[in-house]
Amino acid sequence: MDAASGRSEPAGAAAQDGAPVLRVSGLSYAYGKTKALDDIALDVHPGRVTALLGPNGAGKTTLFSLVTGLFDSRQGEIEIAGQALRKARSRALASLGIVFQAQTLDLDLTVEQNLRYFAALRGLPGRAARQRIGELLAEIGLDDKARAKVRTLSGGQRRRVEVARALLDRPALLLLDEPSTGLDIATRRWLVEHIHQLARDHGVAVLMATHLTDEVMPQDDLVVLNRGRIVAAGRVDAVIARSGAADLDAAFTRLTSAKQAETS
Repeated sequence: MDAASGRSEPAGAAAQDGAPVLRVSGLSYAYGKTKALDDIALDVHPGRVTALLGPNGAGKTTLFSLVTGLFDSRQGEIEIAGQALRKARSRALASLGIVFQAQTLDLDLTVEQNLRYFAALRGLPGRAARQRIGELLAEIGLDDKARAKVRTLSGGQRRRVEVARALLDRPALLLLDEPSTGLDIATRRWLVEHIHQLARDHGVAVLMATHLTDEVMPQDDLVVLNRGRIVAAGRVDAVIARSGAADLDAAFTRLTSAKQAETS
């Protein structure tokens, strides 16, 4: 906490030297005898958007459940902002903001009440929380909705509030699990652009799970997940080139085809 301003320092300040904010290595997970993830390794760097691209059922949500501590695996390691999740769970998760696929706001509270409640859970003092909430609502274009009950908002507006909530205490790492599910085209476009602006302007490390290739930007880092395994990783243009395809749509189809899955 900056005592002079009453504003929280970024939770991942220690990771601003360019080291990965999220480091996953040797991570595997199974539901009974069914292996959902198999030896996953990936890094997510500050100021970068990493797109986790995979078809439905590829293992994206399982990976997010492990990174957020909802699930636990003895096979592999997860570090967030230099903190090992297994050994320093609270410190690791303090650097994390997340937007789940399912909407999780309290419909009977106002926008401001939802955000203030979460700020209290994260330990933000009242004055700093009010200032931060005002800043974020202005950034997402909903400062005029602060006192509106969430149930009166559109689906796209609710998603914007959830993004703001995830950013309240300036996390070093932002996770988004299929965040555009159920959104109209305009809101989906706003969401993708806003996420990239956050990474570019504020140095946030972003890991975004999606099954839609048009949400992946040419400048992104890309991890293609299929049947619980990483089948390609790197900058978007490099992944396309290595696949031998003409564009990302064709590369994704080729990398996640049944034949490819059997031989990879």
